[in-house]
Amino acid sequence: MASGEPKAKKLKLSEDEKTEPPTRKAPPAKLSRNSLFGMGNPLLDILAVVDKDFLDKYSLKPNDQILAEDKHKALFEELVKKFKVEYHAGGATQNSVKIAQWMIQEPHNVGTFFGCIGRDKFGAILKQKAEEAHVEAHYFEQDEEPTGTCAACITGDNRSLVANLAAANCYKKEKHLDLEENWKLVEKAKVYYIAGFFLTVSLESILKVAKHASENNKLFCMNLSAPFICQFFKDNLMQVMPYIDVLFGNETEASAFAKEQDFEIKDIKEIAKKAQALPKVNKKRQRIVVFTQGKDETVLAQSDKIETFPVLKIDPKDIVDTNGAGDAFVGGFLSGLVQEKPLDECVRAAHYSANVIIRRAGCTFPEKPDFK
Repeated sequence: MASGEPKAKKLKLSEDEKTEPPTRKAPPAKLSRNSLFGMGNPLLDILAVVDKDFLDKYSLKPNDQILAEDKHKALFEELVKKFKVEYHAGGATQNSVKIAQWMIQEPHNVGTFFGCIGRDKFGAILKQKAEEAHVEAHYFEQDEEPTGTCAACITGDNRSLVANLAAANCYKKEKHLDLEENWKLVEKAKVYYIAGFFLTVSLESILKVAKHASENNKLFCMNLSAPFICQFFKDNLMQVMPYIDVLFGNETEASAFAKEQDFEIKDIKEIAKKAQALPKVNKKRQRIVVFTQGKDETVLAQSDKIETFPVLKIDPKDIVDTNGAGDAFVGGFLSGLVQEKPLDECVRAAHYSANVIIRRAGCTFPEKPDFK
């Protein structure tokens, strides 16, 4: 976004911001608690560096995201027995909200997160980790299913993710989102983010939040998340698409999306352009499409304009784990959006966050960001 972008295209988060000239260095909007709302699948990530034989045994691609099937049941046990594992609080949306909060630092609890867990040890860990990250997590807790897990099988700089949603799949709109005290938290937010993975769980919850954002001219953001979402849940995705103000994805997801939508184009910039132009309910906001391409430039499409932004260079030997890179990118971007920063600043924050996270195991981060 050009530094002279009209103020009307930004969120109105505070009255005194209106008089500020819309320069690149305008002070960020004053933030209040619960300004950023996320809803998704809270999972405990089980990370391990594995070998090709392990991937082959369970028919896993080196770089993919899938939902666990019956044939993967033994995978989780074998992973823990055979390899050195690390446990990290995960789930795409929860990761992004945490990264946004980390980038913002103060005040605490700018980020709110909803999702479903079990009343068990793993659930307790997720609660503790959310608290440590200063995210206000309101989990729907139930006894039918255990807390969900995600096996992150790492080979080189690739990661194959196998999610066993379990409790995460039990989220119920009428038992949690619709409750007055919870819906009040939704209403407090200015920016909303839900990863595409949640389309497999509760479309009605997503639509309720998306329509609220649209009717109140707030920002609703979503992620394509995985090729299988674009392929097998495209009807759900396209029900939400008219409400999406900011659409995220990587190049693989963008290609899968284009194929499923019969775009008949392969160029990522052109796909971004087409996705940007899809029908939209809230005409006050033009949709923004942001596609990452690993180490290649990030593509951003808005109205009739396509921009590209080079990522921060990193020595391949410094890459520890690419598992959380996409979530971190979104988290950095959201931290800029919620502070009403211009889009180029949002991208810069996104690139910074991703660059920090790939140097560490899991979606973890140092105490404070070094981002100016």
